[in-house]
Amino acid sequence: MARYQAPTVKKAFSILQAISRSDEGMGISQLSQSLQMSKGTIHGVVGALASVGAVSRDPVTKRYTLGLTLFELGKKAYARIDLKDVARPVLKSLMEKCEESVFLGICNGGHVTIIDMIEPAHDLKITASAGMTIPLLAGATGKVLLAAMGMEKAAALIQTNGLPKYTDHSIINPAEYLEAIQGVVRNGYGVDDEEYLTGIRATAAAINPIGHASSAAIWVVGFKSEINQVKFKKMAIETRQAAEDISRHLAGLESKP
Repeated sequence: MARYQAPTVKKAFSILQAISRSDEGMGISQLSQSLQMSKGTIHGVVGALASVGAVSRDPVTKRYTLGLTLFELGKKAYARIDLKDVARPVLKSLMEKCEESVFLGICNGGHVTIIDMIEPAHDLKITASAGMTIPLLAGATGKVLLAAMGMEKAAALIQTNGLPKYTDHSIINPAEYLEAIQGVVRNGYGVDDEEYLTGIRATAAAINPIGHASSAAIWVVGFKSEINQVKFKKMAIETRQAAEDISRHLAGLESKP
């Protein structure tokens, strides 16, 4: 069965690529001639692109250039690549120290999207795939990301969305949850003792590049039967240290010209 390809989307990218090759921008007639499309089609697609900031029009020359929306999207894509590249050796080291599965994720609206993970060699482990999501208000990961937002934003988010009861150990009282977030601020890490999944323990820490609010975190997850209190504490400290290492590396990249 042939895969459907949206023709308008392909035309939009053809227009963006043509504009990107011109230092002075391009007008409707130039784009029509260059891409062998009707002026009506070009005008319609360019109008849609302009409405979302993907292109901007010079009122004097009537030429179109690439807009700031593309710049912002490009920055986010580049940052994600940098984050994975910088984090991976640190994640590997963290996995070796804790001997449990280690995850890297980014905040994406009301969810956290896993973008990388490293598993230990032993069979009894937690597994997941890149691209999978977990709710933002779930377990240790949610606590550290909300702590990075600041108490005021965290309280507002909790008030708006409520606190789901995933297990009998979930914190569903807003005051208690905010107290746990304050603990994250003090300690630099968050913990989850069967709050999101029964029989599972996890530790997490936010990645905080200097001068930026955190939207990424790392976390270590394993079965409670394999993680006693001593190991649980060690996991928390190692997770915090790993997040600090990643943050430091990212801050160094940002300071480069």
